[in-house]
Amino acid sequence: MLLRGLLPGLAVLALFWSLTLWRATRAEARAEADHPPGGQFLTLAHGRVHAEVMGQGPDLVLIHGSNGSTRDMSFALAPLLAQRYRVILFDRPGLGYSDPLHRRGASIAEQADVLVQAAAELGARRPIVAGQSYGGAVALAWAVHHPDRLSALVPISAASHPWDVPLDLFYRITSSRLGRILAVPLIAAWVPTSKVNSTLEEVFAPQPVPPGYAGHFGARLPLRRRAMRENALQRANLLDEIEALAPLYPGIGVPTEIVHGTADITVDPGLHSDALARRIPAARVTWLEGIGHMPQHVAAEEVVAAIDRAAQRAGLR
Repeated sequence: MLLRGLLPGLAVLALFWSLTLWRATRAEARAEADHPPGGQFLTLAHGRVHAEVMGQGPDLVLIHGSNGSTRDMSFALAPLLAQRYRVILFDRPGLGYSDPLHRRGASIAEQADVLVQAAAELGARRPIVAGQSYGGAVALAWAVHHPDRLSALVPISAASHPWDVPLDLFYRITSSRLGRILAVPLIAAWVPTSKVNSTLEEVFAPQPVPPGYAGHFGARLPLRRRAMRENALQRANLLDEIEALAPLYPGIGVPTEIVHGTADITVDPGLHSDALARRIPAARVTWLEGIGHMPQHVAAEEVVAAIDRAAQRAGLR
């Protein structure tokens, strides 16, 4: 009798979950149709890496941050740099259109290994390497673990030192086993694009989101289930990885130009970039007064100037 009483409820749950999976699949298909891969695929031992290449000149790799893809760096920064550099944009493993490395969330060291290989496939043996936010941590791992495979380093709003703020609740849920099974499909299916856009406003604060950015970026690409799961695991693992990486910064010997906005509330400039500038012997830091977490968009000219300085110090300009 008890089972018979539960059957209608179970049927409703099954129907709701089937609808959720259908909506998630449809949303992912639409996101990919609206924002298809814009570059080429490199086949490495682990799988494919999506890359875009533009411009001519010294090789320059740009590495995007959390929840991102090549579409972040290609909005404002890459077109400016392509006037005098051969700009290479990568989707980090498991994000955008690049394949994941495994199911545990690729570490910053593993991601650096993959991107070094991908850059070499494109003929870039010692590029300038610039990374923003989480991508800055990957760029630092590249410089630490592959010191002979870059000519200069540009961390932009980069996470570089251990912090004591707990992992955001969203990532605690979506990186957990149960969250990856249940919460991620629910978010992919039911979270409206307006919520994603409001999150962008928080990331860009105190500056507004530039006109056209949300449409170019593809607000729903990061909400695909595979990308969400990978990004959540990467974020959950990052603190331990940074704790292991930070003691190795004094060994970075390439010219380093650090860029950080003083109004960044996502990655604390004092905790990260100020400390980083003291630990890398060849580092110089540029403070962008009143700028938040996304200087590659709202202060792109200043970021370009920092990359130019790094290139000049490396003898590439």
